[in-house]
Amino acid sequence: MSAQPARAYLGIGEVLALLQGEFPDISVSKIRFLESEGLIEPARSPSNYRRFDASDIDRLRYILTAQRDEYLPLRVIKERLLPAGAPAAAGPARGTGGEGHAPLSRREFLAAAGIGEEQLAELENFGLVRRSGRAYGREALEVASAAAVLGRYGVEARHLRAVRAAVEREVSFIEQVVAPTLRQRNPDARAQAGQTAREIAAVTMRLHSALIEAALAEAGFPGGSLAPRGGQGTPADGARA
Repeated sequence: MSAQPARAYLGIGEVLALLQGEFPDISVSKIRFLESEGLIEPARSPSNYRRFDASDIDRLRYILTAQRDEYLPLRVIKERLLPAGAPAAAGPARGTGGEGHAPLSRREFLAAAGIGEEQLAELENFGLVRRSGRAYGREALEVASAAAVLGRYGVEARHLRAVRAAVEREVSFIEQVVAPTLRQRNPDARAQAGQTAREIAAVTMRLHSALIEAALAEAGFPGGSLAPRGGQGTPADGARA
């Protein structure tokens, strides 16, 4: 863990300067977004300025590392933080968006995903990211965050069209399986079909992962499983995943 200055608290600009070398995509907007989502809860000065102590910085470093190295969405990171003894803050209410996530404006979305206007435009042009009106939802954020990581390996939005096509084929397959349930006159049929569809999707993703692991092994690529790179460290560890 990087050495912390002797002073007990740092301002948001000082935190930005401290972490920017390790996380070039970090910004004031992203730190504020993480606070609004309840992942960090810095103290406030009498003048209402944010004050970050060593544990806040370790927690922030953990979140940023999990996003960058393990490709985890914020909801998963938040779940991991809870058992670590550092509960996430409730966060201010910001509207509705499903599973506690409010829709994001374009500026908030770019900051949270760590991408620029040009990359977002490409993702939208290829149908990978879709917005509702002028806002972006949780699923769009997870897609953009994954695309940002893949971009570091030279993968562009146009290369992901095949992934999008594969997803559409899998959804079509799931729709065929649950179609008999949807045709029932039972008013609960749609809810039951939705639950069944998600259960099938979860098993399909496990199958997909297993098939890729087998194919990589047959192709002679060394390594273990497709589990996220790194360990299951906690913010208190200050460890890089």
